[in-house]
Amino acid sequence: MQDVSVFDHLGGQIRRLCDVVGIDPATPVELLSELLGAHGSRPLDAPPAWPSDVADDHTPIEFSIAYNDSEPPALRILAEAFGTTPGVRANALATYDFLHAQAERYGLSTRRLEAVRDLFATESPQGDFVLWLSLVFRNGHPPEFKVYFNPEVHGADHSPELVARALDRLGLGSAYQMMLSQAIREGELGRKDRLTFFALDLQDGPQARVKLYLSHHDAQAGDVARAASVVDGVDPAQVAEFCELAGRTERFAGRPLVGSYTITQGAERPNGYSIYVPIRSYVADDQEARERVLPLLERYRFDPAMLDKAIAAVTSRSLDSGVGLIAHVSLRLGPPRPGMTVYLSSEAYQVFEGASLVR
Repeated sequence: MQDVSVFDHLGGQIRRLCDVVGIDPATPVELLSELLGAHGSRPLDAPPAWPSDVADDHTPIEFSIAYNDSEPPALRILAEAFGTTPGVRANALATYDFLHAQAERYGLSTRRLEAVRDLFATESPQGDFVLWLSLVFRNGHPPEFKVYFNPEVHGADHSPELVARALDRLGLGSAYQMMLSQAIREGELGRKDRLTFFALDLQDGPQARVKLYLSHHDAQAGDVARAASVVDGVDPAQVAEFCELAGRTERFAGRPLVGSYTITQGAERPNGYSIYVPIRSYVADDQEARERVLPLLERYRFDPAMLDKAIAAVTSRSLDSGVGLIAHVSLRLGPPRPGMTVYLSSEAYQVFEGASLVR
């Protein structure tokens, strides 16, 4: 593999994934190249340039296939851009540079991003990142961009206040208070229930979203069911059932369950909810993960064959030879696009042995 670069590996995967979902790969491959920058030319057999937390093996890219109720599946990538000399702050600045380069090209709106950017700025950020981003590719549409801020950038104890200030600037403070009233277990805010991401769509209009992500450590399915009940039209029992079928455990004591709340302009309360199950922590290998995800896709009337095609686009290894390729599975409820998403690791640097990702 000494002649294979990071971009060669990831670019090949994204081209094949584009073929699976029926998307022209030209734009996704070009944006991937720009995201990776000079680091894309690094030999794949060299250590990661930075221990990115996007993926367990420190690949700064994670893929996902988003199945939607009313339209064809979409391809997503979650990414961390690297500075010339990678570091938490330098990577955030590189992400801003990348976004500003795309703003005019794709008509991105950075108005809300700039409105809150200073709140997350610090010379000494805490945690593994300040700013990540995602790109969504749909057939026949320009790419969509979303950013993810780290609410714990000033420390976990300050995250509730930081998120409150950011939402107040965006006119969405009341929805946040409504969420906190039911989503947090008593006395656990900043402890077992932690604000993980503050996400913004880089667009304007009534469907532009703010998404708040809560990690529920050492939780049971009933805990996230209660957390989901704040959203009108969401069936808490459906959320609990999804967790139980994907995780097959009474208590999620490994990687935490994560719930996200969608808030759109003018909303007095969250109007969408997603639950993310870190399935890799609750299976022996990826074969077991696949055997759990396929019936979930069928249950929600999605084509299970596409998952096998997506897996084949990312890897040729046998699924029982490692764990973590299928990283998460999520259920999206409420507008704008209910459905399911399956998250696939690139495994550019490492394949983890079975049951090695329990924690």
